[in-house]
Amino acid sequence: MKKYTIQNEKDTRSGFGAGLAELGKEKENVVALCADLTGSLKMNEFQDNHPERFFQVGVAEANMMGIAAGLTIGGKIPFTGTFANFSTGRVYDQIRQSIAYSEKNVKICASHAGLTLGEDGATHQILEDIGLMKMLPNMVVINPCDYNQTKAATKAIANHVGPVYLRFGRPKVPNFTPEDQNFEIGKAVMLNEGNDVTIITTGHLVWKAIEAGQILAEQGIDAEIINIHTIKPLDTEAIVNSVRKTRCVVTAEEHQISGGLGESVAQCLAQENPAPMEFVGVKDVFGESGKPEELMEKYGLSTTHIVEAAKKAYNRK
Repeated sequence: MKKYTIQNEKDTRSGFGAGLAELGKEKENVVALCADLTGSLKMNEFQDNHPERFFQVGVAEANMMGIAAGLTIGGKIPFTGTFANFSTGRVYDQIRQSIAYSEKNVKICASHAGLTLGEDGATHQILEDIGLMKMLPNMVVINPCDYNQTKAATKAIANHVGPVYLRFGRPKVPNFTPEDQNFEIGKAVMLNEGNDVTIITTGHLVWKAIEAGQILAEQGIDAEIINIHTIKPLDTEAIVNSVRKTRCVVTAEEHQISGGLGESVAQCLAQENPAPMEFVGVKDVFGESGKPEELMEKYGLSTTHIVEAAKKAYNRK
């Protein structure tokens, strides 16, 4: 099992803020809009350095999406910022009609996604957002795993022409990917090559999958671990090639099983290479208020749960 070193622990929303700040210096047509959550989205540095390109729209998320769509007509690249719940569920009609349908070049940047939002509870812990966004034609969906990858993704999506949904979170998580990485939209990252079981993971579950791989290796099971940072477009070639070798697969995500990464992988394999499959994700329930790690354990998203799922898939071969 390949060893990874934790450089430090940082929240992925800070990776977004750092990437946006650099884009502000590099691209004069990048503009930013925020719905009264500048500090929470770490957009302060962009606002301080480029006040003429920063728009505080207040608690008016639907209006923010409409403004962003309009700005693209003048050649701007707008980055919108608010919590994931308000970036998707609250404004789905505006995104569908004004952004996705007409392929507007808007970057929808969403923080505080998933159970790791913690104490704010079920009303804010959106677990359906990936499904909502990936079903929209023309929409790219990205869910990076740590600070460095989120920063790289933020910069990369500015060069993609078309709507993008970029999802990240609040808690500090292990930061282990290269600082100078080349983020390629739609290209999976092989974290560990193995022969016995494929673990396909995304976002905050990537590090837990690495921990699971280490435990499995101690038990004689060689796990292949793949980081799917781009859920749409999906790297189907990487998935199919891996599962043809291992003949079983587990998906792990901080999202509802229905509509998320696991569903996309299952659809891919049903068409190309059916194999025993297990899902680690939230099982058709809402979250609740609590400490992030305690919630991840209660809802079946821990390292131990990935290990158990991998062994179950392995035993089904």
